[in-house]
Amino acid sequence: MVGHVDHGKTTLVKALSGKWTDTHSEEIKRGITIRLGYADVTIYRCSTCAETDAFGVQATCAKCKKPAIAVRKLSLVDAPGHESLMATMLCGASIMDGALLLVSAQEKCPQPQTMEHVQALQIVGIKNVIVVQNKIDLVTEEQAKKNHQEIKDFLKGTPYAHAPIIPMAALHSVNMDLLVETIQVAFPTPQRDTSKDPLLFVARSFDINKPGTEPQRMVGGVLGGTLKQGVLKTGQEIAILPGYEVPEKKQWKPLTATILTLMTGGIKVEEVGPGGSIAALTTLDPAVVKSDKLVGSLVGVPGKLPQVWNTLKLEPHLLERMVGASDKLVVEPLRKGELLMLNVNAAATVGIVDSLSKKEIVCTLRRPVCAEPGSRVVMSRNMGQRWRLIGYGTIKQ
Repeated sequence: MVGHVDHGKTTLVKALSGKWTDTHSEEIKRGITIRLGYADVTIYRCSTCAETDAFGVQATCAKCKKPAIAVRKLSLVDAPGHESLMATMLCGASIMDGALLLVSAQEKCPQPQTMEHVQALQIVGIKNVIVVQNKIDLVTEEQAKKNHQEIKDFLKGTPYAHAPIIPMAALHSVNMDLLVETIQVAFPTPQRDTSKDPLLFVARSFDINKPGTEPQRMVGGVLGGTLKQGVLKTGQEIAILPGYEVPEKKQWKPLTATILTLMTGGIKVEEVGPGGSIAALTTLDPAVVKSDKLVGSLVGVPGKLPQVWNTLKLEPHLLERMVGASDKLVVEPLRKGELLMLNVNAAATVGIVDSLSKKEIVCTLRRPVCAEPGSRVVMSRNMGQRWRLIGYGTIKQ
């Protein structure tokens, strides 16, 4: 779920899954998404009803009230739309197979973060997009048609020029059947490779022990994210890189643990493959994982994970103009000594440009990252106290 702030992403997640993903105290207070939110959805199809009314997210058909058949499960990632949380959105984009781009019919399209998110989707290689034209219940038919044309004009010239546009009122689940059917058709399940060594992108890490829990009743830390390849099993030993920081030594220490329980779609399972979000209860000390301390880490077989980088050598590809800025500033060349926000896989870090040439820059990282050579690193520059997307780089060995 991507798009500008307050265009209805979290409301649509609730309509699809029944789960309100803004649970952090600051999110409730401010009414915006700050952290990545997750929810699982089962798509149902009624064999009795006609094709156009056959799809939904309930086990009972909304039209004929007969039992529907579960045909697919999917996981939703609710990404923040606020400009200052762009890095969080990029962390979410790395684990997506497709995107629902929400656009409010009440506002002129495109809004700043609508532009920024569409550019980010292109950079991280998302091919499948469905546009949800939300809040059509709050505008006239004429305004809705005008907004629809604005969306088409905005997407012209992008890989998403022919993306389906679904008019919706997410708050009231209007056109839900059409959206679910379009997801089923437009988002094919990607080919997964389960023969490779497992590689899990950690997008959340947390402690599920309640305050005051007796030590003997405490359980280990939980890692949440998406498996890119391979299979993870209960009882398996795992490595986590780059690990955790030892402040007094100013270095990062790799972690190892054992998987105690695996969950996906709210169900305990013995093993998980790629696709959808998963949660792994581990033997990690809860203090190490709490408050998303391990977000951006990679999990896999000990000795089989990609390299940890403290310095990145990148082949840069800069955009012509700044995305998300109202005045469309020209992207200036990179400068030695400047700070860049760098996103690779599900990790966000800050890099200082140490040296640069036309075809290569070298950045020293404040927080190391674990990634394979050839991985794309999204680059953002601080402009007016905001991180603005300026391009990407490819990791060179």
